[in-house]
Amino acid sequence: MRGPALMFGAILLFGVLDANSKLLSGAHPLAQVLTVRFAVLLLIVLLLRRLAPGLMGSLATRHPRLNAARAVVMLGSACFFFLAFRDLPLVEGYLVFFTAPLIVLLASAILLRERVSALAWAWCAVGFGGVALALAPGFSGGVGRGPVMGYVYALLGTACYSAVFILNRQLRNEAGIGRVLFWPALLGFLVMTPFGIAEWQPPTALALAQMLGAGVAVAAATVMVAEAFRHAPAARLAPISYTGMIWSIAFDALFWGHAPALVTLAGAGLVVLACVMSERAARG
Repeated sequence: MRGPALMFGAILLFGVLDANSKLLSGAHPLAQVLTVRFAVLLLIVLLLRRLAPGLMGSLATRHPRLNAARAVVMLGSACFFFLAFRDLPLVEGYLVFFTAPLIVLLASAILLRERVSALAWAWCAVGFGGVALALAPGFSGGVGRGPVMGYVYALLGTACYSAVFILNRQLRNEAGIGRVLFWPALLGFLVMTPFGIAEWQPPTALALAQMLGAGVAVAAATVMVAEAFRHAPAARLAPISYTGMIWSIAFDALFWGHAPALVTLAGAGLVVLACVMSERAARG
């Protein structure tokens, strides 16, 4: 159960990050928030390696192209989800996000040659149906409450997130976690810093704490996802992403007063059931 447990914890942390980004997006631009986040990531890696040389393994890699691709799609995921949740309620953004397990299952079968049982496919589809049911109240007349570009950003972020899943699985045999953090953080810092400086808005003490805390949280979540894929196949881990539905409902209610309807709660319950049953099918 180590892989699923790590994945569950990572999804919780990503939910916290999404809520934190939405809270910050009202007063601070994307580049500023991500500049601080990636700077914290770099400092964590460099400081730990300074205190304990060799900690987290080598930063060199035998697969530079795969690591470069992972760094690019992780940056894309961070950017697109920040923009999506700036404009959308968390639960509506997660409707798009929850297509990721289906994308990962398909990619794991085609690209990774992993066996995906028919029962796992069926439960994953049930989970997506639960998401659609849960978010139905927000789509009266077939049109969501958020702007169209918000859904476009969410879709692009989901594509990048799914690519991270597949690349993590392909790189699972590389020892150490240093490169998992260092190369995406370095790329993100180099790309975002010029824009972050140009668009800098003086943060309050609370906002600065949120930005710094996001760097620590994303470091922990990234390591947990990478480690999860060392212990379980993509088909088993992908449906656990549905548990993010619980956090999106909770944070929307807590911070923005969006109380879920009964049908939303029913859909969330169906999502949890689908997660458990799909995991059992993949394990079996």
